[in-house]
Amino acid sequence: MAVFEKRKSSKLTLDDTITLTCSIEAAQNLESHTDYVIRVQRGPNPENSWQINRRYSDFVTLHDGLKVSGMELGLPPKKVFGNMEREFIAERQQALQGYLNRILSHQLLSSCFLVKRFLDPTNYAPNSVEDALQHVSMFFRSEPHWDVVEPLRDIGWRIRKTYFMVRPKSQPKVKQVLAWSYYGPDKDLDYKDLVPIMKLLPTIQHPFIYPVTYVSASDSGGLAIRTFHGTGTLKDFICKAKPKAHYMKKYCLPKSYTAFNIMNIKSYGRMILEALKFLHEKGLPYGHLHAGNVILEGNACRLLDIENTLLGLPFFYRGYLSHFRKINTTEAVDVYSFGHVLYEMTFGSPLNVASKDDFPHTIPPPIKSVLESILTTEACKTKLPTVDDLLADPLFSDVTFPERDRPQFRIPSKLKEPLKAAKSEVEKRLQEDSRVVSSFRRLSKAQAHHNSDEEKRRRKKAHLKKRMSEQNIGEANNSTPPAQTNGNHAGNGAVPTPPPPSTPAQPPPVPSAPAPPPPPSQGPAPPPVSSNQPPERGALLSSISGFNKGGLKKTQTADKSGPKV
Repeated sequence: MAVFEKRKSSKLTLDDTITLTCSIEAAQNLESHTDYVIRVQRGPNPENSWQINRRYSDFVTLHDGLKVSGMELGLPPKKVFGNMEREFIAERQQALQGYLNRILSHQLLSSCFLVKRFLDPTNYAPNSVEDALQHVSMFFRSEPHWDVVEPLRDIGWRIRKTYFMVRPKSQPKVKQVLAWSYYGPDKDLDYKDLVPIMKLLPTIQHPFIYPVTYVSASDSGGLAIRTFHGTGTLKDFICKAKPKAHYMKKYCLPKSYTAFNIMNIKSYGRMILEALKFLHEKGLPYGHLHAGNVILEGNACRLLDIENTLLGLPFFYRGYLSHFRKINTTEAVDVYSFGHVLYEMTFGSPLNVASKDDFPHTIPPPIKSVLESILTTEACKTKLPTVDDLLADPLFSDVTFPERDRPQFRIPSKLKEPLKAAKSEVEKRLQEDSRVVSSFRRLSKAQAHHNSDEEKRRRKKAHLKKRMSEQNIGEANNSTPPAQTNGNHAGNGAVPTPPPPSTPAQPPPVPSAPAPPPPPSQGPAPPPVSSNQPPERGALLSSISGFNKGGLKKTQTADKSGPKV
């Protein structure tokens, strides 16, 4: 069996309802066959993955086991010659990937034991019926009032739940069904609290809850015995199937479906809602409503498997619930599950998706209104109606029943608190699953956007624009002359640019005619031009220092200002 954890009592930590996905990464040729390398992932976390090798004959074995479903899954045919050629192996790898995708997209096929063992051989070992029979035999040692008649193999979809036909020794003609379940990942009740609560289940008296004959629990799991009902469940009636047949044969591809008329839908829906309201008022969590957990007995609907939540079994619609963070209580789970049951009664086939936004106009408006209030994406993401809201809806509010005894069920005060705490833990895990799925969905969406062609073109365009901008700035810097710095700047700490060594300092131009060269000066020599001064300033200082007044040409002035006589 799978890995067990010793916490409060043995609890199966593996959730069989978590979706498995896989991809064939490569194919490798060995001496006589080809191995296909498959990467398998449990849930949304890519770190929770492993690698397996499967050859074509393993696919054939899996396909033979799934033939009971009656579905055409499209396994690629066998090839005797040329089956080791590279082109053929590439084509077969692609075909086998499509084959696995079709299986994993179907809710019942993906959850069956054959598929789980094919993809996860470590956690799924054979002989589950033999193991369950050993546990049942241990119970009957202390309760020698029952005889096991035969195992009822594969009448239900749960891998960890096994059914046996039993009979009481005092009434050998009475047929009873025993259901043995290992503890699931949602079990949080201590053994000392679980046993007395389980013992209370046979005391439930409600017209719309199927009675329990006997219940018990051990460190490994629990069992419940009920009277065998020959017509089977609501799903058996819809699929026109025999209760003892293999569940994949009954439900995967039934020969025909039965849809109910509006009067039956109103009546059966009201009964289911009354049973849910009773359990909610008593503080007993359910969460396991689906068409296979409803018994049709005459004109009455009755709920089955009330003990599932106490044993910690995961919800049937758990894979769908993780898509919606607002469905985070067991009451909301029951309302959401009721929407699926109502859809199945209306159309005669299950809704194999988490939500639906377009309902045909051919269905009666009252039914369409209720379905839209529960199963549309907007309703699931905002707020679902309560059970009381549905009971007050015009579709169910006018349904009346004959006078019956008042329902009875009492939970002692000392057991209410641990039951409430266990319910809170179940809801906490449901909320955590939704957060994880939401986080990985956002991450996957961001990665898909990052790798999209449109985003790649946008990033490439932005990169080219940036390069062109940098190139234009560089060209502008190269074409701009060096900045001129005056002496004031140098006095403020700026570093002046020295002149190029090949360019001598030139004196400023003289506006008049050039004067003759002055005689040799007897005065002191002009000061040298500082090397840290700009060339224009040095030339000016040199000209001023070398000025000689004697070198100027003497001029004569003709005064013509006087009057003429």
